[in-house]
Amino acid sequence: MLKQKITWLGVAIVLVVVIIFGLAMMGSILGAKPKELPVALVVLDQTTELQSGRTFKVGEKIRKKLVSNSALPFVWHLVDSEEKAQEGLDNREYYGVLVLPADLSSGLLSLATSSPNPPNVKIIVNEGMNTQASTVVSQELWKAIKMISGDLSQLLFEQIGQQVPVEEAKALISPVNIQEEVVHPSGANNASGNAPGLLSQIMWIGSLVTGVVLFLASQKAVAAGSRRSMVSVLQAIAGLAIVGIASGFTLWMASSWYGMELASMRATWLFLWLAGSAFFLMQSSLLNWIGFSAMPLLVLLMFFSVPLLNMPPEFLSQITRDWIYSWTPLRFAAEGLREVMYFGGVRAVCINAFVLWSVAGGFLMLLLSSGFKASRAADVTPTSMTRGYKSK
Repeated sequence: MLKQKITWLGVAIVLVVVIIFGLAMMGSILGAKPKELPVALVVLDQTTELQSGRTFKVGEKIRKKLVSNSALPFVWHLVDSEEKAQEGLDNREYYGVLVLPADLSSGLLSLATSSPNPPNVKIIVNEGMNTQASTVVSQELWKAIKMISGDLSQLLFEQIGQQVPVEEAKALISPVNIQEEVVHPSGANNASGNAPGLLSQIMWIGSLVTGVVLFLASQKAVAAGSRRSMVSVLQAIAGLAIVGIASGFTLWMASSWYGMELASMRATWLFLWLAGSAFFLMQSSLLNWIGFSAMPLLVLLMFFSVPLLNMPPEFLSQITRDWIYSWTPLRFAAEGLREVMYFGGVRAVCINAFVLWSVAGGFLMLLLSSGFKASRAADVTPTSMTRGYKSK
């Protein structure tokens, strides 16, 4: 067996397959770590005057410490009001917000008095944007505030400059209260916020099955004498109808069988239908033009795309973001579904819907043109065969 070429060819094929699928399944996610997550910082703290005549304002000190801390995986965006920060959350600009209240300095100083009023520092996480990223933001902000609390305690002891009772000293050890708020929650039974990626995967496979079945049916119809151009039109119409039914059934199944909470069933269905239509038209166009040779391309595209659908782009390496994430159609479907499901329905969809409409329109033209190209080729073949037969 060792002398057979097929044995060594098989080894080479196995290695190539392992390399390709290793890149698809592991290369984009192993070693992934959060970096440059956009987080808003709102500093509302007002200056407080001490009895000695000096001023006390810790908000600015905290801002400098946070911004200069390279260990935090954040890109800080300084915002001057909580309302503007909320707008950024609604527009999917930030994974979270840290709000330092206006009474931060005065509240800290009140801890050494008989009427302590500890300030409330607020953490807001944007769960709908990405559950994994929002969890990291929450954890890192809690760690940062706890670290800063130690510095604030030391600063307060220095500013007060006197012995304080035991109970007041305990309050100085934990000088701030932390309030956490979740905006755009993913809802119940949404696979921990990963439902958009899951639905995109299901729709890709359903559209691919639809494309293969209609491709085989179109070949049989042409063999039976139907015009290829008309068959291509009917192939597109039937495929879009089947995908519409499949997308509606998928959402009904997810909601009624598994209890997936959907803010708007109708809006989610319309966008999932759009995504499935773009998938089907792309898959069918490739099948019509190059036949079943397109299947390995479509399968590889799915394997390379699936691991990225629920990963925040800030977690990915630059190579993965540039060469796969930036153009894969499954990513636009998953992000668009996230906007529809967690950020206000169809009104929240922007660039992702435009990209899918463009993909659907472009491949629809390509699918329809494949019918004319094939029909011309079919006309030429019988003519040439007839001339050859006559010459004989």
